[in-house]
Amino acid sequence: MVKDKKIIIAGPCAIESKKQVFSIAKEIHSNINFFRCGVWKARTNPYSFSGLGLKALDWAQEIQKKFNIKCAVEVGSVEHVQLALKHEIKTMWLGARTTCNPFIVEQISSYVKNKEVEIWIKNPIFADMKLWFGTIERFKNKGVSNIKVIHRGFFSESKEKYRNPPRWDLVVEFKKKYPEIPLICDPSHISGNKNLIREVASQAVKYKVSGFMVEVHENPENALSDSMQQLDLIEFRKFLSNLK
Repeated sequence: MVKDKKIIIAGPCAIESKKQVFSIAKEIHSNINFFRCGVWKARTNPYSFSGLGLKALDWAQEIQKKFNIKCAVEVGSVEHVQLALKHEIKTMWLGARTTCNPFIVEQISSYVKNKEVEIWIKNPIFADMKLWFGTIERFKNKGVSNIKVIHRGFFSESKEKYRNPPRWDLVVEFKKKYPEIPLICDPSHISGNKNLIREVASQAVKYKVSGFMVEVHENPENALSDSMQQLDLIEFRKFLSNLK
């Protein structure tokens, strides 16, 4: 099921254990298009939980087979891409920090040339649209045609209601330049607060986004990362039922 034909990407911010990730996948796989797998986490604080790496990738591969659902992982290097492909995971996204680095983008885009992959590109941390556009062009120039983008909001130094203010004006600008590329809204990272996710999603619908990426955890209060912005399983079901 895909609510109103929206693309739904959901799963935990980070895979914390086999029990955790399989439990979540079992509950939500039939209602989503892609299962989000936080394997490697690009953390600002080096002492924060940074993911389980290869172990988590093994579990993601198992989930694909067991539940017949495509898993998606964030990649920040060619090595990450190589390991994902080795584990039969062909859907990958570049995080906001990676989009900011043309050197890494060039390396990854060159590596996936002529490979059967789907690439999602998050907007850069700061509201520099040229960086976002440039990342897209690097992949297009390598012949990668299966591209989506993820709108996750933009950093602001001022104290805002949202963790990363959405800047809907920039969504409009993007859609004018690339009307053919599906734009996915990430209300989890925009809001930074699960109580605001529905509000952000309702705004996003008005801008005709193609779908949503939502963080889901069986016990958000005890999550090892981004506990404030993850929905629990009941809340996620309500989120889907409220989509218009």
